[in-house]
Amino acid sequence: MEQSFFTVRPATQADLVSLVELRAYLLDGTNASYSSKTPEDAARWRAAYRTWLSSRLNDSDCVRILAAEHKESGQVLGCATAIIDQRAPAPGCLNGLSGWVQSVVVEPQWRGRGIARQLMQHLLRWFDNRGVGCVVLQSTADAGMLYQALGFAVSDERLLIRQEASA
Repeated sequence: MEQSFFTVRPATQADLVSLVELRAYLLDGTNASYSSKTPEDAARWRAAYRTWLSSRLNDSDCVRILAAEHKESGQVLGCATAIIDQRAPAPGCLNGLSGWVQSVVVEPQWRGRGIARQLMQHLLRWFDNRGVGCVVLQSTADAGMLYQALGFAVSDERLLIRQEASA
């Protein structure tokens, strides 16, 4: 697996533009239920995401945002976000700490080179170090095999989404 050309590090304020553009691969122009439907939708989520990132990039005990950076050019090639929620205890999660992975994205021309795998391995170690026993994610069809190779299992539960038009 080729990985010597990039490094995984915590994202910084300097990465804001790259993080928004990477997430746009998931949220703009796709058929996903969470995708923006109009240019106005896209502008709104981008502004809200910039604000959200700005408040969490520096110091957040429950959010970890990573960037994969090209060692020579400094270009951000990919990113991933981990969020810890406090939920009611359940089997496999007796302390109630539940992890959520989102926005694992790699620039299209850099996909298939181990970047997403390294980002995920870093996030999973971060969760482990914080006592998070259960981690959940929603996957695109293309990434499903990667997540299964990392120990994730397809759930029998259906994901239902309710979105308010004005939210």
